[in-house]
Amino acid sequence: MPDKNLRIRRAGPDEPRRRPVMIAIAGDSAAGKTTLTRGLVDALGPQRCVSLCTDDYHRYDRAERRDLPFTALHPDCNYLEIMEQHLQLLATGSPILKPVYDHATGELVRPELVEPAPIVIVEGLFPLHSRLSRACFDVTVFLDPPEEIRRGWKIARDTGKRGYSTEAVLAELDRREAESAAFIRPQRATADLVVRFAPIETRDDPADTPLSATVMLRPTIDHPDLTGVLQPGLTRAMHLKLERDPDGRPVESLHVHGYVPREESIAVEKAIWASLDAPDTDTPDCLGRVGDGRSEPLAIAQLLLLYHLMDLDRGRP
Repeated sequence: MPDKNLRIRRAGPDEPRRRPVMIAIAGDSAAGKTTLTRGLVDALGPQRCVSLCTDDYHRYDRAERRDLPFTALHPDCNYLEIMEQHLQLLATGSPILKPVYDHATGELVRPELVEPAPIVIVEGLFPLHSRLSRACFDVTVFLDPPEEIRRGWKIARDTGKRGYSTEAVLAELDRREAESAAFIRPQRATADLVVRFAPIETRDDPADTPLSATVMLRPTIDHPDLTGVLQPGLTRAMHLKLERDPDGRPVESLHVHGYVPREESIAVEKAIWASLDAPDTDTPDCLGRVGDGRSEPLAIAQLLLLYHLMDLDRGRP
């Protein structure tokens, strides 16, 4: 008599499901995860891509958290075991019934069905928290802006979109600091790519200069060959350096400069887009969008992630 697991497998679908390409985009609150994700989702389209946020796995709503001794950045404030189960299901091509946390109201609302598309983008506070969750992903990214920039982004977002006062946001940032250091930032060490938007420290650029980007490319996955893109005449917009990460490991760092003229950045974007073997179309206009403006370093970072996703998707059986 076959055991229970074998009977369950035999009762499942006759044809194995196609495994999607899975990418994780992790980082602290207001680090830019949703902005980065939105450009990728819009560029790939709904037939090819689906996204979800691991912050939906909060265990308590906003009102309940006020009386707790920890914040939403603590593992005990989240159903991480359920998140892991759902990531495993998605990674094997199965649908999930995902919880939903409404950031506007702070309430837990009706769950939603998520059917895996060929590409699944997962963003949030905890997608790289455990070895089991990390094993579900083909590409992992950590967003690592300087803390003073992230705090400014969080103040602007939470006061402008979520109805908080500046004082309340600053108080919450201070309350979360220890848990951010203990549970969120350590995920940086496990990411294949670490993306950092910041001014260039060695330059005295005007205050309105767009932020530059540094993309740390760890040798944990195969990265695109950029020699065809880093051609003479474009190195002012983007260049590659061999450096060491905070753990002392050698890595390549791609520096994308926000101060260069737009036409030079666009030339780099076109070169990367052409290397994707993409359809004979212009670079997607949705890339690089920040509010009503545009960031060329963001667009180039998104293009590099698109390269990984489209290349892996082509290789799926």
